Amino acid sequence: MDSLAVLDSSAILAVVFNEPGDLVVLPLLKGGLLSTVNSTEVHTRLVLRGIDADFAWRRVMAFGCEISFFDDVQARLAGELAPQTRPYGLSLGDRACLALAIQRKATVYTTDAAWKNLNLGIEIQVIR
Repeated sequence: MDSLAVLDSSAILAVVFNEPGDLVVLPLLKGGLLSTVNSTEVHTRLVLRGIDADFAWRRVMAFGCEISFFDDVQARLAGELAPQTRPYGLSLGDRACLALAIQRKATVYTTDAAWKNLNLGIEIQVIR
């Protein structure tokens, strides 16, 4: 991996569900960064699909991502991103992911093509 990778929950879910783009994300998992907010989103999706909560959480943790706690700097950044991201329908989880990437000066990976419209000073890779 040439640069630090921040993974959006959609990128993780592409791997979980064997969706297009999963092969881009697979080599980024070990050592990639995942916000606690995005780990919550992935866990939630699995639980809502009827997967046992303990198994689902173990599955999320087994990817080997570095879990990054949503801190005060990321909270401020996520809030400040709202005006720019609102026209594209980005959620708090999306903004948390972007805030982590901005904070760590990392490349962010997502399935959400709307992110390509953003000019945030970081590299955004849409995986499909």
